[in-house]
Order: sequence, then structure tokens, then C-alpha cells
Amino acid sequence: MSRTAKIERTTKESSVLLELDIDGTGQVEVDTGVPFYDHMMSQLGKHGGFDLKIKTDGDLEVDSHHTVEDTSLAFGAALKEALGDKAGIKRFGDALVPLDESLVQSAVDLSGRPYLVHEEPELVELIGTYDTTLTRHIWESIVASADICLHIRVITGRNAHHIVESQFKSVARAMREAVKFDDSVIGVPSTKGTLSA
Repeated sequence: MSRTAKIERTTKESSVLLELDIDGTGQVEVDTGVPFYDHMMSQLGKHGGFDLKIKTDGDLEVDSHHTVEDTSLAFGAALKEALGDKAGIKRFGDALVPLDESLVQSAVDLSGRPYLVHEEPELVELIGTYDTTLTRHIWESIVASADICLHIRVITGRNAHHIVESQFKSVARAMREAVKFDDSVIGVPSTKGTLSA
């Protein structure tokens, strides 16, 4: 069974082409015009074990908000489509990931219901040209379009780059676990019989 998706999202603010294979080997090609965000989405693909191709052209002359938001929405939509009815998956995943002085804990439930809990300290405003206030919005966008429950907690850290990057690596590892097939699961892992809203 192929668990892949191709999402094309076009608005007056951006054009996104995103391809996802959740049973890949971590091969990534990301080009959004926002270098740090490209680096972060590459972490999500690599450490999630996903093959991920992203090409986004956005209104960067305004700022990076629409580009990052629309790409994140496309990723969430692709994840939802690729998972299908979620029969036989583990559903839950969690990870505790260090990056030098930074430590982040993430937990995901592929529940069919969007919910985000995000605990992060105040950071410097910019990493290069990347607006650090976008990090929470990235997770909000992915959660909303993927219909998943995601908890992220920055336990410790002082370097903004490390704090954001360890979030992406931690979420990637949690997702990698949640999307796996579990031979002991028959059908959809829910007493409701469905993992959709």
C-alpha cells in the first residue's frame, strides 16, 4: 500500500507544490525561499523518515508569513491524505530530543481532531531572516490541516536556533513512531472505529 500524497495549493499569496511519502527514507528537497524554514522542514522529513519535496513561491516581498503558513498547511494536508483511514497504525508517538543545551519533548496522536499545546520560551525575534514567532504558527497550521493532536514542550534551551531545530527533530521522531504499522492492531486503533473528525 502506497502512503503518499501530492498537494498543490495556490492562492494570491503563494503557490505550493508538495509531495510526501511517509514510508520513505528521509530524502528531502525543500525550496520555499525562506532558508531557515527550509532547514527546519528538511529536519522534519529526514528525522521522520519521510520523502519530502517542497517547492513554494510566495509573496516574500511582503514577508515570509504567507509562504511559511501555506507550506505548513500543505504539509498537514499531505500527511492526512497519505495516512488514509489509519488502519493498522500505532497512532501515538513521542520523542525526547536533545540538541546541545536544548531539550524538547513531543507527543503526537493521529486522532482526527486538531489540538495543539506548545510551550516555548521567549526567543530573539529573528534567526537570520526567520521570524521566530512563526514557529508556533507552523505547528498550528500543520495540526489544523492534518487533524492531529500535538504537544510540544521545550524543557530547556537558550540558543534560538537550537530550540527551534530540536522542536522539529522531536516532532519528526514522534510522527515517525505514530505512523508506523503495528501488527497487533486490527483495523483502526480507536474504540470509535474511526480516526476522522
